[in-house]
Order: sequence, then structure tokens, then C-alpha cells
Amino acid sequence: MDLVFAAFAVLLFAAVIFMVEGAWLWWTTSHGKVARRIARRLDMMAGRGEGAERISILKQRRHATSPWLNRWLGHVPRVGALDRLLLQSGLGWQVGQFLGGALLLLLATLALLPCLSLPILPAALALAGSAVAPYGVLLRARAARLKRIEIQLPEAADFLARALRAGHSFANVLKMVGDEMPDPIGGEFKATYEEVNYGVPMNEALHNLGTRIPLTDLRYLVLAVLIQRESGGNLAELLANIGRLTRARLKLLAQVRVLSAEGRMSAWILALLPLGMLAISSVTNYHYVSILWTTSTGINLLWSAAGSTLFGVVWMRSVIRIRI
Repeated sequence: MDLVFAAFAVLLFAAVIFMVEGAWLWWTTSHGKVARRIARRLDMMAGRGEGAERISILKQRRHATSPWLNRWLGHVPRVGALDRLLLQSGLGWQVGQFLGGALLLLLATLALLPCLSLPILPAALALAGSAVAPYGVLLRARAARLKRIEIQLPEAADFLARALRAGHSFANVLKMVGDEMPDPIGGEFKATYEEVNYGVPMNEALHNLGTRIPLTDLRYLVLAVLIQRESGGNLAELLANIGRLTRARLKLLAQVRVLSAEGRMSAWILALLPLGMLAISSVTNYHYVSILWTTSTGINLLWSAAGSTLFGVVWMRSVIRIRI
């Protein structure tokens, strides 16, 4: 009996080892680095290389992987604006993926709220927060990416000016910027070069660059190139001036942020102080504070306080936010 049990244990151990080894071999042959490199080479041999794929994404962006969902989303209003935000954020999501994730988060919140037994006001705030959170993440990612591009833009303008002075054509300069500079601005210039290389007119490719990167300084750069192509002039000097002006504007913006730091800190303190005091009072003297959400007068006072705090935060934000 012991011999049979020992043999069974050995065979079971060998079966588990073989199963793990088989799963590992399947993963490495289908999803590993070698498999991806081979697939990339086959795509390039078939004429579907990295550049062609990127051009397909830029020119014919799909809203979803499923064909029927893609067609349905194509008839939904404001989907184009959402797709533009996703493109500008650089997250690589499709509209269907984003909406599906937002819907799952909303459904999970709806399923979790009955288990928590929250009052109506906190439950409504939690539900509203779960509905707004995906868009907040999207806008935050977009703002962070545009901020990085804005910081890289003066160096890119200087790079363009130096390369043009060296005698390179503007299309080759776009490729050089895409190859030499890091992402995200390097990838955007490389995508513009690939558009031109695949037959898109230079003016249209530059307009697409301005659409993907809605920055005022980049639009100045695009306008300078377009005007120079129409009327002539020293493009290298124009690009050098744009880089210098952009660098000076960013320096001035940093100085303004330093000078307005006290106002921003005051806004944060005044907004969070009532919440902190309410939390401390709830712990130290709950029966005294609970009147605010157990009586109609207290609820009205809470709503008035929330509205006043929100108004004050918006007002202070408008005062300390200086556009340069």
C-alpha cells in the first residue's frame, strides 16, 4: 500500500511539473520576446511593419476591437471627442475599453453600496465619484503627458533648427527628432514623419501633429513651418526663436507658480480644514456632531457648507491661476 501511494505521489509530482513546463513553453512560444520579435519580422516582410501599423492607427482609429461595437460607437455622439482625449493621453486605450472599464466600475459600486449600508448622501457621492473617476484619470494622464511634451518642446525646436542649418530636409529632420529625442515628443514627431513617408501631404501631417498635441507653443511651431512653406524665409531662425520664447515662457510660468504657492496652500487648507474638524469631532464627540446628518436642519447646513466651500475653492483657484 505504501509503495502504491509513493508511486502515485511521484507520478502526480511529475504530472504537475510537466503541466507547468508545458504552460511555460506555450507562453514563451506564443507571447514571449522571441515570438513577438519573429511576428514583427514577419509583419515587416509582409508589408505590415511598425510604421504601417502606426499610420493605420492614426488615419483609421477604431473605437473598439469588435466590428459591431465599433460600428455602433461610430453613431454615438461625442465619441470622437472622447477618442481624441484618449489619443492625446497616450494611454493606448480604445473608446470601447474605456467605456467598458467605466461601466464595470459603476456596476461594482452599485453592487457594493447595499453591503455598506451608507446614508443617502455618502452613497450618492460614492456613486458620482465612481462615475467621474475614469474621466478624471483620463484627463490627469492627458495633462501629465502634455506637460512632458511642453517641457521637451524647446529642445525639440532647437534640434530642428540645428538640423536644418546642417542642410537636412525638413522630413529627415522630423525623423531625426523622432529617433533621437525620448518619448512622448519623439514618438509624435516620428509618427508625423511616417505619415509623410506614406504619402500624407506635409501640411496635413503637421495639422495632425497639432491635433494630437493641443499646445499653443507647438501650434506656433506648426504655423511657422506652414507659413515658411508658402512664403519662404529662414525656417531655422524661426524655429530657434520659437524654442527660445517657449523656454522663456516656461521659466516665467515656474516663477509664477512659486509666487502663487502660498495661495494654493491656503486654498487646500481652507477646503480640507472643515472635513478634518468634522472627522475629529465625529471621533471625540459623535452624539454632538451627528445632529448635522440626523436632522433636516443639520443636513441643510451641511449642504450650505459644502456649497460655500466649493465656491471658495473655485474662486481662489481662479484668482491664483494665471495663464501665460
